[in-house]
Amino acid sequence: MITEIGIVAGDIWHYLDAHGAVTLSRLVRDLDRPKELILMSVGWLAREGHVILINEDKDYRITLRKGS
Repeated sequence: MITEIGIVAGDIWHYLDAHGAVTLSRLVRDLDRPKELILMSVGWLAREGHVILINEDKDYRITLRKGS
């Protein structure tokens, strides 16, 4: 499972690098991965300091941290 989380975290990083800041709901819609796996991977990226999460009403905006 840790390997899958790491692979999806890489997919998310590349997606954000190409598209800029996106909402969590758009990320789930655009990536062909289970929502639970995306959430775990976003959490990992956030814990490692690679992304910034901003609460926007009922969603979150995710962006890469500059220099990551």
